[in-house]
Order: sequence, then C-alpha cells, then structure tokens
Amino acid sequence: MTHAQDPRIDPSLVARRDVERLPAGLFEWRIAEVASIQASRHARESSPPAANPRWQDDIITREIQPGARVLDLGCGDGQLLERLQRERQVRGQGVEIDAKAALGATERGVPVLQADLSEGLSWFPDGSFDVVVLEETLQTLPNPWLMLGEMLRVGRKGIVSFPNFAHWRVIVDLVAHGRMPVTPRLPYHWYDSDNIHPFTLQDFLDWVDTSNVRIVAGHSLSEGSVRPLRPEDNLHAEEVLVVVERR
Repeated sequence: MTHAQDPRIDPSLVARRDVERLPAGLFEWRIAEVASIQASRHARESSPPAANPRWQDDIITREIQPGARVLDLGCGDGQLLERLQRERQVRGQGVEIDAKAALGATERGVPVLQADLSEGLSWFPDGSFDVVVLEETLQTLPNPWLMLGEMLRVGRKGIVSFPNFAHWRVIVDLVAHGRMPVTPRLPYHWYDSDNIHPFTLQDFLDWVDTSNVRIVAGHSLSEGSVRPLRPEDNLHAEEVLVVVERR
C-alpha cells in the first residue's frame, strides 16, 4: 500500500499541535508530501494573477466614509492618505518615524508627524479620529499590544493588516528546512527583517476575544486572490486585513 492509500494519513495533521502523536516518520513524510503536491499542482495549473502589493488600500478606501478623520500609523510616504484625501475627502494625519518617508508624505500634501510609535499615542486625545489605520505595521512595533489599545482609544474604529505567520507555506518551510522562512510575502531573512513580533491570525483573534473588541469586517489574501476572511484562514491566509471596534 502506498503512502497515498494509507488510511492513517490525515491531511490536516500538518497544522495540528499534536504532531508528536503521529506514528514514527509519518510527520516528516507528510511535510515532504505537502510540498511535493503543491509544487506539482502549480506546475500543472496556470498561476493566479498576482495581487497588488498594496491590495489593502482598495479595501481601506471602501471602508472609510467620506469626510472621516483618519490617522495612518506608519504611513510611509503617504500613498494611502493621499488617495483617501483625493477619493474620500478625509481629514488625514500620518505618523512616520523615517525622516525620508515623512518628507515624501509631506511632498504629497499629507500632514505627517515624525514620531516613534513605540512611545504610544499620548499626543492624541481620546476619540480624536473616526478611523485609525495600522497597515502592515503592527508586527514591526516593539509594543504591539499597547498600540492596539491606543488605536481604539484615539479612534472609533481600527483597520489592521498584517502577514499571517501561520500560513501553510511558512509552516512547511520552517519544519522542512529548520530556518525562518523567506517567501514572496515575507522576503526578508531573520537578521534584516522589520518583523520583530511575528504573529498569526489566531493570535490576533485571541486578542479580540480578550479585549472587549469585535471584528466588523475581515479580508484575506490567499493564493493571489483577495476574499472575505474564512474560519480556515489561520492556515490559508498569507495576509489579513480586519476592521475592529470596541464592543
């Protein structure tokens, strides 16, 4: 009987924490098998269209009401706020630590405060904004838990996007090679990555459950396509975007 016919093999075991219960050798085989199956499938099928590297911007633009007060934390060169000012007539404010990026935002006509987010948002009073955006920034901060609380102190809603470190390719690569994964969506090595606090979709959901917060909307990037968030996306989502508010 081949491995493919072996009734003991459960494809979901790769994502489980009880891998030590597997018969000897089966977990190692399953890792190799998953990688082989996926490689063969991608060789047979045409690749899906690549998602826009800033796929979150389209969703954020739709989520924000015209004329809203918007705070963009880690705004970079201000691309998102410039778009929101143009298309949604928002009253925007950016925060960015990098001087060159902050200058670029200013040149786009985006008001920006050059500041270190690790110090919190004490310069903004409660309820200063309708929406606070944390786009691909949370995992780069030294105090993500503090910033999530600050986000919903100064804003009525928060929009958070992040790479999901429980994506199946990350898990397979980590177990198969024993090194921190480098993928198209996580293109940096452990020593030069800005991602100092990697976390998963489930980690974020745990924060939601323990912080009197509810998810208003959720979206994921999976296999090159953007779609509504699904229960199985802790394993399948490469990147995630959620809209949250206080209960």
